[in-house]
Amino acid sequence: MTPFDAASPFDARYYFADADFYRRLHPFVSEGAQVRYLARVEGALTETLADVGVCSREAAVEIGKACEAINPEEVYEEERRIQHNIRALVNCIRSRVSPKSQPYVHLFATSADIMDTARALCLAEVTRLVLVPDLIALEKKLIRLARDHADTPQMGRTHGQHAVPITFGFAVALYVSRVGQRLEYIIEAARNLRGKFAGAVGAYNALSLLGTAEPASVEAALMRRLGLAAPEVSSQVVQPEYVADFVYALTSCWGVFANLADDFRHLQRSEIRELRDKKAADPNTQVVGSSTMPHKVNPKDFENVKSLWKAYMPRLTTVLMDQISEHQRDLTNSASMRFVTEFTAAFAYGIHRLSGSIDGIEPDVARMKQILEEGKDPVTAEPLYVLLALAGHPDAHEQARILAREARIQKKTLAQAIQADRSLDAYLKKLTPEQRRVLDDPADYRGASAARTLAICAQWEKRLTK
Repeated sequence: MTPFDAASPFDARYYFADADFYRRLHPFVSEGAQVRYLARVEGALTETLADVGVCSREAAVEIGKACEAINPEEVYEEERRIQHNIRALVNCIRSRVSPKSQPYVHLFATSADIMDTARALCLAEVTRLVLVPDLIALEKKLIRLARDHADTPQMGRTHGQHAVPITFGFAVALYVSRVGQRLEYIIEAARNLRGKFAGAVGAYNALSLLGTAEPASVEAALMRRLGLAAPEVSSQVVQPEYVADFVYALTSCWGVFANLADDFRHLQRSEIRELRDKKAADPNTQVVGSSTMPHKVNPKDFENVKSLWKAYMPRLTTVLMDQISEHQRDLTNSASMRFVTEFTAAFAYGIHRLSGSIDGIEPDVARMKQILEEGKDPVTAEPLYVLLALAGHPDAHEQARILAREARIQKKTLAQAIQADRSLDAYLKKLTPEQRRVLDDPADYRGASAARTLAICAQWEKRLTK
């Protein structure tokens, strides 16, 4: 199959198109990988049965080797013949072992024991081996960007309007914190994924026929072998909230990515231009920004991050709908749950694309300073109000509001309006030289931006080592 054969735009345009990304994800998210995960669980099951004396160690080794040798194509061919995916896998394993070992393949298990456990194992491993390392690398890039610009003055904005000054590093530090917290939440959710080995209705009916071992202890032993835990109780399927929590953790992190991408995209707007696209400054670039406007270089990478979030975020609704299964189980969750691995792969690509997007931009420090200098005068209103209140003015906020409005109407600076208002003299005399300097140059009214930036970076550098 080539990208031109794919039904999914994710496969054709993103997954297949990036060879390195594809190689890293392929062991976890392909259909072949899902069959191999199912076979791994079957192999681990037989090893556990050997541990509790149900079968010989030789039978467990033989079955384990057969599970390792399983070819996904043969399983699919067998499924086409018998119309059952897990029994097809079982038949293929049995065909590779001796008659004396055949009785122990899939013994005591129901299909969901294998499928739900394999899904949890897959999601836990792709999280540990791909998502977490990539998120840590992204977090380190954000920390480096925040540290480098901890003291770079920038106009702060609320509601799309100039507010009060911050530093660009402080703006980035917000995302250091948000991404870092989501990273920890994803790790926690992945660690809480569960498998099961409790049989057709979750009550250990088949295992109870052993008569020699506590059924729940056999389930726990199998889960320990796979690095998972079992739920307190299950029906035929694992309680769906574990996967729902995991997908929510990814979705909420993706929302942070979309917010960051949106903010950085807006900072590249022609009228703002506080972030530069490195491609635009490269004389050798062949990137085309428009089919009709040759001068354009669009922030398409950040736009892609948000666009993919829009495509996949609503899928959380499907996962939440999968919380409902009639009685012990129905098949309305069977097809829908298969898409969780695709969601995970798309989220991994979101990390990958955002990381590359950050590499592709650079702050325009001079432009940030220019915008701040041009827009700093009205900013004086907030420190003026606070300092007047501290100096005892009975209605400082209203006085500052009136002065700011009059300055706008009369087309003069707020600093000029303050100097002309003799009613403020008595209060202004009470201010310290440091407080007066803020009124004289509100560009310096940056609060604890730099200090907080460095503190947040140091905090997350420490947490990442854990």
